Amino acid sequence: MFSPQATRLRRAARLALGACVLAATRCGDRRAAAAPAAGRPAAITVTDDGGRPVHLAGPARRVVCLIPSATETLVALGAADRLVGRTRYDVAPEVAALPSVGGGLDPSVEAIVALRPDLVLGWENDRRGEVREKLASLGIPVFSLRTEDTVDVFRNLAAIGRLAGRDSAAAAVAASIHHDFDAVRRSVAGRPRPRVFYVVSNDPPMTAGPQTFVAQLVGLAGGQSIFPDVRQSWPTVSMEEIVRRAPDLVVVPRGERSRNEVPGTALAELRARGGWRDVGAVRAGHVVTVDENLVNRPGPHVGEAARALRAVLHPELAAAAAGR
Repeated sequence: MFSPQATRLRRAARLALGACVLAATRCGDRRAAAAPAAGRPAAITVTDDGGRPVHLAGPARRVVCLIPSATETLVALGAADRLVGRTRYDVAPEVAALPSVGGGLDPSVEAIVALRPDLVLGWENDRRGEVREKLASLGIPVFSLRTEDTVDVFRNLAAIGRLAGRDSAAAAVAASIHHDFDAVRRSVAGRPRPRVFYVVSNDPPMTAGPQTFVAQLVGLAGGQSIFPDVRQSWPTVSMEEIVRRAPDLVVVPRGERSRNEVPGTALAELRARGGWRDVGAVRAGHVVTVDENLVNRPGPHVGEAARALRAVLHPELAAAAAGR
């Protein structure tokens, strides 16, 4: 999955890395004089999203990643060879052969330790902090990430690039995402903006708050949430309020297992649930699906996610492009 976008991101990262090598070669002795002693990489210190400084003796070489979007970021930076462990939720083909340490929030600490990582990327949202504390007590650095909006996406991209010694590649990937965002934004400018309910959960109904990357991607793709006034990031809302606010379109993220499902399955499932059948968009069949492993992951593929959302919010653009 993600093959065209992934290929483009990796190409951008490789070009950045090549430019870096060329610049280093041209600088020659002058840069060597300013570098650490031969054979000793420069130490790295980056502050994580919990405000904790994380110190590494050099770029991370053995990384266990507990966040799928961070795993995809390392792959996009051309650093897949640094990964030694993943979660059961990772779908990137580049890491399929790696051992799984379990879930992102409930991994096996023993499995992580056995992989001898020099860095673990974990969730700051895990307020229990048990995994981080256990690993820290064993001398394993843990860098915790928290992602709410697209600003966090770019900040985390830069941080992971720094920890992996791939700063230039991270800058190139960020530039590629900005390019995608600008292109999507321009393509929907001036068009009607459908009112959207994005389904995070259908029982109880939960959606994406306006400050989340999902809601921002919906807006970027030419839509607007019917809940722009909520304060929570991932609020639970009532069916009665969804009916009252009357979305034009219900967007349902679907997972890997739904790839071969019969078209209309998501619509049929909503119509079978009490309350949902009273939503005008559901009665009218205005229910669309997107790949949850793409749109729900705040990583290097957010540009592709914006395009996927545009495709369902503004199908007329794809139809016009096909008719050229």
